[in-house]
This record gives sequence, C-alpha cells and structure tokens, in this order.
Amino acid sequence: MPDVSAPVIKLVRRTTEPVAAQTLRSTAAAVISFSAALMVLPAQPAPLTAPLTALLVVQVTLYATLTTGIRRVNSVIVGVLIAIGFTALVGLTWWSLGLTIFTSLIIGRFVRVNEFVPEVAISAMLVLGVSQATSAAWHRVLETLIGAGVGLLFNLLFAPPVWTQSAGMSIDGLARGMGRMFRTMGTEIAGGNLPFPHAAARLHEARRLDHDIVEVDASLRQAEESLRMNPRVRQGLLSRVVLRTGLDTLEICAVVLRVLTRSLTDLAKFRTDEPLFPPDVSAGLQQLFEQVAEAIESFARLITTQVAANAEQAEERLTEALAASRATRDQVAEMLLEDVQEHPRQWQLHGALLAEIDRILDELDLDKRTERLMQELDRRSAELNERHPRLAALRRRLRGESGTERQPAVET
Repeated sequence: MPDVSAPVIKLVRRTTEPVAAQTLRSTAAAVISFSAALMVLPAQPAPLTAPLTALLVVQVTLYATLTTGIRRVNSVIVGVLIAIGFTALVGLTWWSLGLTIFTSLIIGRFVRVNEFVPEVAISAMLVLGVSQATSAAWHRVLETLIGAGVGLLFNLLFAPPVWTQSAGMSIDGLARGMGRMFRTMGTEIAGGNLPFPHAAARLHEARRLDHDIVEVDASLRQAEESLRMNPRVRQGLLSRVVLRTGLDTLEICAVVLRVLTRSLTDLAKFRTDEPLFPPDVSAGLQQLFEQVAEAIESFARLITTQVAANAEQAEERLTEALAASRATRDQVAEMLLEDVQEHPRQWQLHGALLAEIDRILDELDLDKRTERLMQELDRRSAELNERHPRLAALRRRLRGESGTERQPAVET
C-alpha cells in the first residue's frame, strides 16, 4: 500500500528549512563584497572574484564557512604564485598552459585545499593570460581576500540558521517508516496468511531503508555542522551527540528489521498452503508489532524534541511502549512454544523472530540509551582534550580544578 503521507512530509520539509534565509544571506554577502572591492580597486575591471569568493564562502553553517574560506584563499594564493613563476620563465604558450595546469593540480593536492583543487589551476590560468601578470596576480589575491573576509564577517555577525529541525524531521520520518512496516506486517499476519510475494515485498521494503538512512545521515551531518561554533547554540556537543547516537540506534533497529522480514519471508516460503501461525499467535504478533512500532516512534520523538516538558512526555510514552512490548513478547513466546511442540517444522525461524524483537527492544532501552550517551560524551571530551591540551588546562584552572582531576570539556 503506497504511503500517501510521503508527499506531504516532503512539502513540509521544504517549507520549514531556512533556504530563503540562506539565499538572502548569500546574495547580500556577494553584493557587499563587490562594493568593497570597487572601493579598494576602483581602476580595475569589475572585480567579480570578490563576490564569487563571498558566495562560495558563505556556506550553510558557520563551521563550514570558516573552513571553506581558509581553503579557498589558500588555493587562490598558490595558483597565483605558480602563474607568476611560469610567466617569469616561459610566458604563455600551449605547452606552458598545459604544464601550468598540470603543476597546479598536482600542487593543489599537496597543499590540502580539498574541493578547491581546480581553483588552483583556474587562478593560475587567469593570471597567466594577462600581460601584467604580477599586478593582476596580486589584484586577484586582494579580491579573493576581500570576498573571503566579507563572507566570514557576514557569518560572524549574522549567524547561519541551525538545521536541527530539518534533521529531526528526517529522523522522525525514518522512525515512522519503520513503524509503518511493523504495522503492515502485523495486519498481514493477522489476516490469517502471509503469501510469499507479500513477505518478499516487505523484505525489499526493509532493504530500501538503507537509502533512507543515507539521506537522514546527510541531513544530520548538516545539522551537526550548524551546531558547531554557532554563537546562538548552547550545549552544541550534547545536541550533536543526542542526535547522532539516536540515529545509530535507529540504524541498528533497521538492520534487525531487515533480518526479521527475512525470517518471515523464509517462513512464508515453506508454508504456502497453511497459515504462518495459529489465530491466537497471529493476534499476539499483531499486537506486539503495533507496540514495537509505537516504541520506535516514541524513541524518535524523545531524541528530536527540544523542550524539556515534551522530552519527559516522550520518555514516559517510550517507557510504557517498551513495558507493553516486553509483556506481549512473553505471551507470544509461550504461544509459539506450544505451537512448535505440536508442529516442530521451521522451529528455528520462530526463535529467530523472538530474538530479533528482543534486540530491537534492547536497543531502545532507556538505561542503555543513557549509558551510550555518557560513553560518547566522555569519548568526545577526551578527544577534545587530547587535541587542545593547553585549552583544557586553562579551563581547569579557570574552574579551580586540580590538574589530576579529569573533567569533560564543554563545547558550545
């Protein structure tokens, strides 16, 4: 059955993302950098390098802006220096142009400008093609510095939007998709029979969850970058860890769901002329799948909520869903045991179903969730202290802590 809510979810996601704000910010930064370059270089042709640099530097997150601006300026300066050297030695010919491009691309790999390696060759070619290479070279460097400076200053004064809402919607959509699969399987089993083609379709649908997880991961990476070094965000490290570990848990549940659908598919393959389970077991499995779906969706709401009161409500709902799922699971286990004793064929698949449900419930457990959060926070703090030991020591001194007592670093 097609999901009629998917187009609505995509529409809401597009309208709620701060794309319009990002478009206005990029346009304003480009115009300001062009005006600044005209004032600094009034006698030169239109300094389009400045707005181009500002447009590329003003990325969707402050962290990306800082890192991108540094790499871009580095790539332009390296390209200009290469062009000055070739102009002084050989001038512009077909073979010197090729050698310049080749050299620029090779050196660009060594100076670690990442995606701006082609910019090294572009800068070198633009400078190599003018008559006054040295003057044009330093003008191009100045335009680049103006554009990068305006872009960086623009993002410092007008902080980029935080993309946690978009990532939260993606995580919530993934959880609801998994919950919908559980409910569909429960309904099909309760119908008295699960034909092999239907079971195979559920398996194929579970395998497609991998593509959904990739998209959610990309959205989450953008949200994580928007939280880093953003003055509007407090406890950015905690927010990033909550979302990342939550997605990791849902990814594990998706893998177990795929294994569960494979077990049902194998069972349907062997039992073509009879129901998969007796009526009482089918009803119990439908109820169990409904409760597991509610637990997964409650877990997603817990990790994506931004208000403490809503988080408490989500935690209560998750606790209730897990308790109900475990109780129903025990009842289904007893009924399956009786059924296996009477009909021992494919008994291992019955046990596999229960084991897979247990794994999902264990991953969603609140105690395990808390333990995983603490471990990840400790690991991130230890990495931060190792990278910046002097900064960590300064923080301890400001807090009046002893040098031997290790405290987690705080990142905002």
